[in-house]
This record gives sequence, structure tokens and C-alpha cells, in this order.
Amino acid sequence: MGFVEILKIIFYGFVEGITEWLPISSTGHLILFEELLPLKVSPAFLEMFRVVIQLGAILAVVLIFFRRLNPFSSEKSEKAKRGTWGLWLKIIVGCIPAGVLGLLLDDWFDEHFYNWPTVAVALIVYGVLFIVLEKRNRGRQPAIRSYAQMSLTTALVIGCFQALALIPGTSRSGATILGAMILGLSRPIAAEYSFFLSVPVMAGASLVKVLGFIKHGAAITGPEVAALILGTVTAFLVSLFAIKFLVGYVKKHDFTAFGIYRIVLGVLVILYFLILK
Repeated sequence: MGFVEILKIIFYGFVEGITEWLPISSTGHLILFEELLPLKVSPAFLEMFRVVIQLGAILAVVLIFFRRLNPFSSEKSEKAKRGTWGLWLKIIVGCIPAGVLGLLLDDWFDEHFYNWPTVAVALIVYGVLFIVLEKRNRGRQPAIRSYAQMSLTTALVIGCFQALALIPGTSRSGATILGAMILGLSRPIAAEYSFFLSVPVMAGASLVKVLGFIKHGAAITGPEVAALILGTVTAFLVSLFAIKFLVGYVKKHDFTAFGIYRIVLGVLVILYFLILK
């Protein structure tokens, strides 16, 4: 693995670490960078690589929110522990739609929708929705400001929004946050809950991709293992900063800027593939 390829892998991990958590679509960025900076790997490995490096991003969530998500912490009261178990129940319920549809239709969605027109349209549509939603919510008080106020039904519906991220360009965090805010969650709770939902969903998706890679008889080489490790570690380190940034950002700002960014990126994807390529 040459020095240039190493730099590309670090760059991909950097992009994953930022875009996985900000509601701007990691797929939208990757599909563009895969054209501009293609890795010298097989299509099967690339498909696995772009999913497996998400494990680094997941570990960042676990590290940052370990105390919040740990129901066995000796520092928590019995009431707090029960609240943590209740949160985990809502996380599991919220993961059901994406888990079921992902197992049944993930490969089908990749085959039919992993293309630049779908990504560009999704980027623009959800960008507009963010702007419209923020204008609608201006001056309104969110109905749900804590997990105790969130019902299991609300968690399940938010999970249905998360399942929309099977369409490339949607953004898993973007769809989850948007759905949560439509249902009345405050921005901080919506963003945080999207982080928590990512842990089982992304871990499961990575496992499915690895098993699928092995099932089809593909042998992974030493350089490919090194590429996975390097990309995952990079995504982990960058995610630590991206998550903390978004947590602080939503306390003072809305998501309008991300909506504008999505629209601009969608237009750039269209211009690149129609004019420059």
C-alpha cells in the first residue's frame, strides 16, 4: 500500500468521522470523493470499507456517552439506573425499523439507489426540509425535552425516519434528527438520540457487510486489513471532535446552515456528473 493510498484512506476516515454525525450525508460525500479520489481496491472491498470504518465512529459515541449509557454505573442511583434501562429500551425499539429493512433490503437499495442522481436529490430534498422545519419551529417550544417524556411509540416512529437513510444521500443522523424534531423533540435530545440509535444500527450493518464479504468467497489481504484499521482509527478520532461540536452547536443554533450546505452539495454533485465528468 503506497503513501498516496494511505493518505486517501486517512482522508476517507476523516470524511466519515465528520459527515456521519453532522446531518449532511456521509454517502453524499463519499460518492463524490470516490470519483475524485478512487481507492485502488476491488468494488466488493470498497463496499465493505465504507461501512466498516463506521465502527470507529460508533466507538466515539460509546466513549463520550459511556456514563450516560451505562446502567451498571456505581455512581448512579437506583432511579437513574432504571432511567438508563428505559433509555436502552427506547434505543432498541427505535432500531427495529432500520434493522429489519436493512437486513431485507440493504443490498437492493445499494444496487438500485447508490448512484449520483439519487444522492443529489436526497441531499437537496432533506436540505429544504431542514430549512422549512426550522422556520416552522421558530418561536415554538419543543414538547419533549427529556427521554422520560418520550414514549415507545415516539421512539418507534423516529426509528422509521432513521430507516429512510437506506436511501443514499439521506443521512442517517439527518433523517433521525428531522423526524425527532417533527415529533416535538428538542434539538439537543434529537441530536443525542440519533447518536444513541447509531450504535446498534451501524454495528449491525458493519457485521452484515463483513459476513457478506466473506460469504461471497472474497479473501481479505494484509494491506486491506491495514486499510480497514487505519480508516476506522481515523474515523474514531475525528468523530470525537465532530460529536462534541454538534452537541455544543445545537444548544445555540438551529439546523438551517446544514440545510443550506446540503442543497449546495447536491447542486455540486449534479454539476460534477453532468458537466465536469
